[in-house]
Amino acid sequence: MRTRVPGWRWRRNPLRRRSDVVEAWWALAAGVLLFVCSPLAGASVGWSTYEGAQAHAAAQRAALHQVRVVLAKDAPATVPTTPGGSRRSFPVPARWTESDGPARTGLVRVPAGLRRGTRIEVWTDARGEIVRPPSSTFVIRQQALAMGVLTTTGGVFALLLAHLCLHRALARRRLDRWEHDWARTEPDWTRRTT
Repeated sequence: MRTRVPGWRWRRNPLRRRSDVVEAWWALAAGVLLFVCSPLAGASVGWSTYEGAQAHAAAQRAALHQVRVVLAKDAPATVPTTPGGSRRSFPVPARWTESDGPARTGLVRVPAGLRRGTRIEVWTDARGEIVRPPSSTFVIRQQALAMGVLTTTGGVFALLLAHLCLHRALARRRLDRWEHDWARTEPDWTRRTT
């Protein structure tokens, strides 16, 4: 029957090897890195991603403006779904008036079934071109959460890889030491001379 003595690597005893002490300190450091540093790094990256994306979206909102466009043609009544199951949108001619007065026309992507004369809101840049809307708070939160989770997961995987490398190096060192010690001890045990 095998018995375990807790903390044997930390206590002084004649059977303790240097590799045991290294392994004990590594276990302590790995625990701190795994349960404290990795989540803190993920939270830090997630928070900085959130703040940066919020600032970028605010700058976009300041540079862009919303205009109301009127569809000049009917959108197709039914839109075939893509292989992934999501519904596509179609470009439909539309017209709008800029805030400084000139009337413009262009293609606007709209969902299926919208009729001619329907008014929808779109975002335009300083030149009056239709652009994608600024990121919403929901999308920004998703991106920040994804970055935080990826950073934490990357830290955990890096830690596991370091643990594997250290464990193999220590096991190789122990085997080399045991082989060296056995080469010195074997002649006494087997009565062989070298």
